[in-house]
Amino acid sequence: MARRPPIDDPRAVTAHTSGIAHVVELIRHTVPPMHPAGLPFVAAAGGVAVAGRRHRWIRTPAAATALACAAFFRHPDRVPPSTPGAVVAPADGEITLVDTATPPAELGWPDLPLPRVSTFLSLLDVHVQRSPSTGTVTRSVHTPGSFLSADLPAASEQNERQSMAIRTEGGQEIAVVQIAGLLARRIVCDPESGDRLSVGETYGLIRFGSRVDVYLPARTELLVRPGQRAVGGETVFATLPSTDGTGSDR
Repeated sequence: MARRPPIDDPRAVTAHTSGIAHVVELIRHTVPPMHPAGLPFVAAAGGVAVAGRRHRWIRTPAAATALACAAFFRHPDRVPPSTPGAVVAPADGEITLVDTATPPAELGWPDLPLPRVSTFLSLLDVHVQRSPSTGTVTRSVHTPGSFLSADLPAASEQNERQSMAIRTEGGQEIAVVQIAGLLARRIVCDPESGDRLSVGETYGLIRFGSRVDVYLPARTELLVRPGQRAVGGETVFATLPSTDGTGSDR
């Protein structure tokens, strides 16, 4: 029978360290990191849990709240497709509308209906937003409004929103609109006009229930349908046709 190495044997120490490193790496790949916007919420709830640790009626709900906030603000890694011209889902959630609609007036686009895909984010979905395409931000406008349920068609026009236009590498323009919901009271959109985004890159966040609309160039063939689940940064909404780069094809 092989003799077990003594506890201070370098081989045993190396194997033990390697095992811990493997577990840490497994956890890192399994449990997604948290978006920085969630740190204040988790820290506040965690602080209450620590301060009230001697009282179960304080400690338990506070700890549960901290865990719920950490889960809500999770920020998993995504791998966007390499297909040229691919337009991907800007958010996780259920696709509720695949239709044509007039883009928000604040974008300054012609008052013409364009292909639109709407994604509804429930409280359980990942709430970060990702760029649907590679390109340059040409306009980003915040519009105050109501806080209707985000799954209602009227939410596109009446709710508080952040509209952002992106000119793709092919010279076409698409728009992505973050729409506040019944519980959402805060829209985060980091890019400004002139900033460059890569497809699937995280650019913003909506807190606590929301909706994200994507407007595409005219005659774009959409590849998704209502009721489908979208994975932000990965689900392909459409593939834009190549252009000569002289302008957008709205």
